[in-house]
Order: sequence, then structure tokens, then C-alpha cells
Amino acid sequence: MSSESLQIIKKKKRTKRRILISQILIVILFFCFWEFLSNKKIINPFIFSSPSKIWNTIFSLALTGELWGHILTTLYETILAFGIGITLGFIIAILLYELPILAKIIDPFLTMLNSLPKVALGPMILIWTGANTKSIIVMALLINLIVSIMNIYNGFLGVDPMKLKLLQSFKATKYQILKYLIIPESMRTIISSLKINISMTLIGVIMGEFLVSKKGIGYLIIYGTQVFNLTLVMSGILILIILSFLIYECVSYIEKKLSKNR
Repeated sequence: MSSESLQIIKKKKRTKRRILISQILIVILFFCFWEFLSNKKIINPFIFSSPSKIWNTIFSLALTGELWGHILTTLYETILAFGIGITLGFIIAILLYELPILAKIIDPFLTMLNSLPKVALGPMILIWTGANTKSIIVMALLINLIVSIMNIYNGFLGVDPMKLKLLQSFKATKYQILKYLIIPESMRTIISSLKINISMTLIGVIMGEFLVSKKGIGYLIIYGTQVFNLTLVMSGILILIILSFLIYECVSYIEKKLSKNR
């Protein structure tokens, strides 16, 4: 490797390191400023709490073992709904691509369903599936499935038509075209849809837990609201932020691995 290439690599590493340090400093300064404002009563400590109270609450929940139960419940529901959503989204997107007439027929209905506030369907979901984990999964699927279908389907439509005509000229079957051209060429879009899907799934799970759950981060937040323990609410929100960041990083890692393999 030449010295110029090494210099470029070192420069990129330095830039990444500076960005990471800057991000960490921003987070630290934010919490310090928040703590200062709360201690000096510049902001209402009952409503906004303080970082020290939040960390103490999280630490207490961890010691009693409650924290891990809530995290694992939300994580399980998110992974299950995510897996079902991306699988169904992929299959339905393939059907729409192979059946253009069907795609034109249901396109306006997909748009309407996507724009519909899913919370409005909450009472109906409770009646249909009962007050259990099924309701949470259904709520998450209502939010993530339509987005998955539309993103993956649009990725299929974005494939280079010249490549498509080339394969067709060689009498390739629909299955061969799908396997060797459509899916590989759409892989970047599919991977990008994973990032959107996991975020939407987590939102759906939390909304579902607000409605029916007796365990999970969403339940922790709604319970804190009911008993006017706003420190508990802020603790739940902070845990949710950390969890969503970790899940997103896991999906990003999978994206990098798939991109390298491709």
C-alpha cells in the first residue's frame, strides 16, 4: 500500500475519531446543563426531573431486576414484529412486481393505509386480538408492513431496464430474472428499508405497550405517567433512546456485512 493511501486512511480515522469525541462531548454537556438547570430550579425539577434522579431510578430498577424484564419484553416484541414485517413485505413486494395489474389496483389502498393514524385502530385491535402480545405485534405490523412493501417494491421498479431487456432477450425465466437481477440490484434499497422498518417497528411496539402491556418500556412510561412519577417516565424514555440506538447500530452492522458480501 502506498504512503498516500495510508495517509488517506489515517485522515479518515482521525475524522471519525473527532466526530465521535464531539458527539460524546455534546451528550455530556447536555446532561450537565440539564442537571445545573434542575438543581438551580431554573426549570421545574418535578416536571423535567434531572439526570442524577433518572440514573438513580434506572440503577434501582436494574438492582431489583425489573429493568431487564422490561427491556427483554420490548426487545422480543420488536424482533418478532420486525421479522414478520420484513418477510411479509418482501413477499408482497415480489407479488406486486410480478403482477403489475394487481399493483395498480391496490396502490391507492396502500397509500390510504399508510396515511391512516394507526392509534385510531387501537380499540379495534384490542377487540379483534385481545389485550395480549398479539395486539402489540399487530400494531407494530400495521406501522411497519406498508412502509416495507412500498420501499422494496419501489426498489424493484428502479432496476436498470436495459439489464432487464438483456436477460429477457436471452429467454431468462421470471424466476431467473428475479433471482439474478431484480433482488441483487435492489439489495441496497432492501437494506435501507431494514433501517426504516426497525425504527417503525419499535414505534409500533411502544404504542402497543401503551395500550395493553403489563411489561415493557412502553408500560414503564405509561405507568410513570399514571402515578405522576415523571422521573420514571424520563427514565423509560432514556432507556428507549439507548435501546433504539443499539438496535439501529445492529442493523447498520448487518448492512455493512451484506454490502461487503455483495
